[in-house]
Amino acid sequence: MRKTHDRIRHAISFEIIGLLLVIPLGAMGFGMGLADIGVVAIFGATIATLWNYVYNLYFDRAVKRLRGRVHKTFGIRILHALLFECGLLVMTLPMFSYYLGIGVWQAFVMDLAFVVFYLIYAFVFNWTYDQIFPLPEGA
Repeated sequence: MRKTHDRIRHAISFEIIGLLLVIPLGAMGFGMGLADIGVVAIFGATIATLWNYVYNLYFDRAVKRLRGRVHKTFGIRILHALLFECGLLVMTLPMFSYYLGIGVWQAFVMDLAFVVFYLIYAFVFNWTYDQIFPLPEGA
């Protein structure tokens, strides 16, 4: 399994790169100001960073317990990304609605757009991360 410093590097780099992509894309896509999208994106990134650490730790433990090793197949990577984003959606939806002064349905649609972006981004990022920083032997 990955060490704590590796998990921290993973979570922080994931969020920084994600913010650099999602803030301008979100502002353009939703026709809102960079500042408004920036606030909800940074809030979401903060929650996601904490969630990322906890979720990946327990997901890896579960995979290791069930499979005997942490290496992820294509299908497990898809499940990993979907479950992560579903949990994050539940945690961020109320803030999106409240801060932007929009209805829950509008906030859900907006949050869902972020989820779609981050599903694709998470898959690509995690695969790339595993290529650059491979798991130690016997993980």
